[in-house]
Amino acid sequence: MRSRTGPIIILVVLVLAAAAACDSQTTRQPSSPSSTQAQAGGDHEEHHSVAAATTPKQLAAQLEQYFAVHTLLALRQTRSVLTANASYREAADHELEEYTGELSEIVGGAYGDTQGDRFKQVWERTTADVGAYADAVAEKDASAKEQARAALEADANAYGSWLAEASKGQAKAADGAAELNTYVQQVMDHADAYAGHDYDRAYRIERDAYEHMFAAGTSLAKAGETPKAAATLDAPAEKLRAAFAMLLGEHMQLIIDAQRATFAGAAEFNAAAAQVNANTAALTKGMGAIVGPKKAVEFQSAWAEHVEGLLDYSTAVASNDQAEQALVREKMRGYGARLALYLSDVVRNELPLEPITQALGAHDQHLVDQINAYAAKRYDQAQEMEVDGYGQMLNVANTLVAAIQRTVKPQLPVGGSQTGGGGTAHWRR
Repeated sequence: MRSRTGPIIILVVLVLAAAAACDSQTTRQPSSPSSTQAQAGGDHEEHHSVAAATTPKQLAAQLEQYFAVHTLLALRQTRSVLTANASYREAADHELEEYTGELSEIVGGAYGDTQGDRFKQVWERTTADVGAYADAVAEKDASAKEQARAALEADANAYGSWLAEASKGQAKAADGAAELNTYVQQVMDHADAYAGHDYDRAYRIERDAYEHMFAAGTSLAKAGETPKAAATLDAPAEKLRAAFAMLLGEHMQLIIDAQRATFAGAAEFNAAAAQVNANTAALTKGMGAIVGPKKAVEFQSAWAEHVEGLLDYSTAVASNDQAEQALVREKMRGYGARLALYLSDVVRNELPLEPITQALGAHDQHLVDQINAYAAKRYDQAQEMEVDGYGQMLNVANTLVAAIQRTVKPQLPVGGSQTGGGGTAHWRR
């Protein structure tokens, strides 16, 4: 089983470990900032209420999360069109509709209900045009592709106009348009690459789009604040939070891609796993800057086992080997305990061992539940597990990063170049 994942697991490793060390705030299922636990399953409502942001940092965390996850939902919807998976597309469409409503609530809370409604109109139109482009690519209809491309470019301009008005001129329409135009171009390039079976390029574009839109969330948060309030998002501690939130959230999403690609064949699996590796390299470098190279190596080792368990589990699910699934799950509990011990040691007495262990267990459970649901073609449930797991992981990360900051504060980076430049977090460049 493990031969399929090979060295990929070592890289995936670092990403997951960080999942327990980032700082962001979940908006789908709000938890106390000091809590390291969240629900790993359960029934889901048709639409979740969104916790109102009360500070610029909370708003930035919400918009970063929602912009980034919406991007991944849209790209996965695109792939479902290209693979003619109508059931998955239906689930993706439903989740995108819910997510757009929640995102619009967040925007309305920051810019007023009227602007929230206008934003929703722009976002719904953009999402529909993304779907139209995917349909045109799937049907090999060159004329329809050009129509969808023109519509998406118009959507980018509409977003720029909306942003300039909503921010009362603090943001320029041209800048907003350019930001969303980068996104829609990435969406189109991803669809073209995937349709051409260039999976390496498709998954690389997916990761770039996630990072781009995460940073766009930071930009939107700044645009509605006074210069003084916006400046708080450029503080070193906030840049560190944003950098790790982006990388750790990205980690979980890339693990999901690799797990699901287990069912798609070696070429696609290897392409998805390569981006897990790239994320892991960036995360490792960041961890090393905080806890030192020796501790970073220890982290990599503990996290590699953790990630290996997750990928071994998806392999067992794909093989319909229930005995192997049970064996892997038992091993995963040991891996999680070792990782929890490592993290507890890093933060010393700032956090007790048991809550960390339970939080990592919940993280594993989200990933296990989503791949079980995906394999059974319960795509709505798989989507819910994905977004809820993402929020739970960011909550855990928020708590652990805060504890790390208090424990190893003298060693923390103090400049933008060391912390990844805020939401962009381009350690990998």
